Amino acid sequence: MNLLLNISFSSLARWIDLSLTNLLNNYMLVKAIEMVIAGLSLLVFLVPLCFFLGYMERKVAAFMQIRLGPNRVGPKGSLQIVADTVKLLLKEGLTPNASDKFLFNLAPVIVVIACMLVMAPIAFAKDFQLWDLSIGVLYISSVSSIGVIGILMAGWSSYNKYSLLGAMRSGAQIVSYELSVGLSIISIVVLTGSMRMSDIVLSQENGWWIFKGHIPVLISFIIFIIASTAEINRAPFDLAEAEQELTAGFHTEYSGMKFAMFLLAEYINLFVVSAIAATLFLGGWMPFHIGHWEAFNHVMDFLPSSIWFLGKTFAIIFIIMQFRWTFPRLRVDQLLNLEWKYLLPISMVNVLLVTIMAIMGWHF
Repeated sequence: MNLLLNISFSSLARWIDLSLTNLLNNYMLVKAIEMVIAGLSLLVFLVPLCFFLGYMERKVAAFMQIRLGPNRVGPKGSLQIVADTVKLLLKEGLTPNASDKFLFNLAPVIVVIACMLVMAPIAFAKDFQLWDLSIGVLYISSVSSIGVIGILMAGWSSYNKYSLLGAMRSGAQIVSYELSVGLSIISIVVLTGSMRMSDIVLSQENGWWIFKGHIPVLISFIIFIIASTAEINRAPFDLAEAEQELTAGFHTEYSGMKFAMFLLAEYINLFVVSAIAATLFLGGWMPFHIGHWEAFNHVMDFLPSSIWFLGKTFAIIFIIMQFRWTFPRLRVDQLLNLEWKYLLPISMVNVLLVTIMAIMGWHF
């Protein structure tokens, strides 16, 4: 058990780098192979993850609606999402005659790539991070904005009025709520004094920011959860895909594997948003520590860091999934009023309070 708990992924990465360098003796080729290995490792992690999240969402929906959910394919319906994936793979991918075929086929690829790139600075466990950028928070905010380009591209290239309207709604929604998400993140950057994700995690060694930062950080956390739910187009902010109004919104014309890529991106975004919230506000992979309580902190250290990270992340995912089956869908005017009249002003005042608190040293 002690051996398993002390595994260092950075040591594994150094061993791979040293082995490839000794074998090939070519810097550019070694880096290219390492990037391919990192990308394939990420895919191997994400595909089963999305299968699990699809199954989890159906079971959460069943729990909220007092029914069983999937229970035929596999034990307790656990293979239902696999059957659905096989169905999508076997379906023909249709492309409308009047569409811009190049952009139509490129759009789902951009959406998936954008959400996968965001995962680079996230620390999944101690010493387990693809890219520890000094501007990790800025990188996440910037790259996550690329996804809306793919959505707009999908709506416009489909040559369908419902797709175009859904894409325009999504664009307005994402651009609006990005402001509140950014201000919530700035609160943690102000308190930490760094944009590096590893520094933010280490700053919570003696307590998570949601506890150390008092009420202003709690407000930032609530705003982040609400705004990021809107940013990834999940209910009750799913106006871009409102079935009663727009058929399926920006992906109305998509079928087969291209449609599956949009579903894949939705679940990856759900995981990414929850992972960022867990990292910024709940300590990431850091166990629950209380100040100088050495005995208590030692007990908390018994669980591996990856378990702490995944536990916090899935707790937030469960909360976001509950939103879908608890609140009715907002109208367009209600959605924009919520951001511009409430969340954004509150976020601006809250950043000022956090700044004063950081300058005065009023946090724990």
